[in-house]
Amino acid sequence: MGARQRIFAGAQLRALRERRGLMQAELAQQLAISPSYLSQLEHDDRPLTPRLVERVARLFPLEWQDFPGDDAEQLSLLLREAVADPIFDAPLAPEMIDRLAQQQPLFVRRFVELHGAFRRANQRLEMIDEAISVETDESARLPWEEVRDWFHLSNNYVDPIDRAAEQLGAAMAGSDGVPGTEALLRHLTHTHGIAVELRPAESLRSFDEGQQVLQIDSSQPAASVRFQLAYHVAASSLGDVIREIVAGARLRSAVARELLTVGLGNYAAGAVLMPYGHFRRSAREFRHDVDRLALLYQTSFEQTCHRLSTMQREGERGLPIFFCRVDMAGNITKRHSATRFQFARFGGACPLWIVHEAAAIPDRILVQLAETPDGLRYVSIAKGLVKASGRFDRNPRRYAVALGCEVQHAGDFIYADGLDLGSGRAVTPIGVSCRICPRPDCEQRAYPPVDRQSR
Repeated sequence: MGARQRIFAGAQLRALRERRGLMQAELAQQLAISPSYLSQLEHDDRPLTPRLVERVARLFPLEWQDFPGDDAEQLSLLLREAVADPIFDAPLAPEMIDRLAQQQPLFVRRFVELHGAFRRANQRLEMIDEAISVETDESARLPWEEVRDWFHLSNNYVDPIDRAAEQLGAAMAGSDGVPGTEALLRHLTHTHGIAVELRPAESLRSFDEGQQVLQIDSSQPAASVRFQLAYHVAASSLGDVIREIVAGARLRSAVARELLTVGLGNYAAGAVLMPYGHFRRSAREFRHDVDRLALLYQTSFEQTCHRLSTMQREGERGLPIFFCRVDMAGNITKRHSATRFQFARFGGACPLWIVHEAAAIPDRILVQLAETPDGLRYVSIAKGLVKASGRFDRNPRRYAVALGCEVQHAGDFIYADGLDLGSGRAVTPIGVSCRICPRPDCEQRAYPPVDRQSR
């Protein structure tokens, strides 16, 4: 085997330091090296050593994705993440990880794949509460459950649609990099010959295919009107891509295929309004401040949170987060996790989780430092939202959305700024659901876990 490629990353290291607002001495202190050594690294006079690679990846996990590297380096990073799982007593030394990646690349790939399979299997076991109430037969799954699981197994990222939508959004974008409402209207009119009528209507969006007239309810919030326009832009321009993906999906019914078509259209609409590369850079610049992002992209709070959960492009991943939507009864109606955080698949979530309080207090962002039974800590935010019906005889929809990340990424998550991450007293112990939570002393427990006979 040849010698390992040396990593010269002066430009990336300097950009990282400037983006973080650090002086050379400050970054050098964080990396445990001298300022003169850092200066040599920034001018590419010296390459990064394996130990420095480990430190940069640990201190700046998001920025590390922008650094150059070879296959061995990528394998080292994957192995480092796998062996950091709490199921292992202690992580391997950086030197051992690098040596394994160089000398036994096939073994490392198989180990990482095996660990991924273990995590997926563990997720299914932790979702045993669903099996209590739903038959284990595949035929018992409802169409919407099939589609939900399809997105989950796709890691909530659909590459062909996302890349095509990014190009489409960029072509319509103005000087700020964001496609405006007028650009969406022009695209529908000039490219597809579709007339758009914005006026009060019974349905949010309806399309007369014969007359080529799209009618959108103008009583919706501006962000919702933009999303409806973007949905039809995506359906008109990316219809072939969407249909090809639906045709290849292993779904059992026409209803499930129709639901997936709608779901992919919604996904594409978000990708048009918030083009991947531009949105990822903005999210990192704003430290994932949802309100600032929503203002820039003219999207709703929920739409912005949902888009943040799709930042899973290979080599350009965003902050690993979890996202969900919970109704007033505690049912989780949307969910995705790029972290080790798990959701209850049936019934309500942990009553100690802040999302339930947020559902009763709309338009306030609540922040919580939570710890799951496996010892992992998360910074979690939740906001209660109300979708007005526009009519007295229809009740508004009330729900809450939640977003969070593991504490190791707290530096890139603005909502962690006011938390004492090292304090045990500031942590709220939560579980997935009462059915599978092992905590014996929880005063909020609704019933004992399934493996115990009594409280």
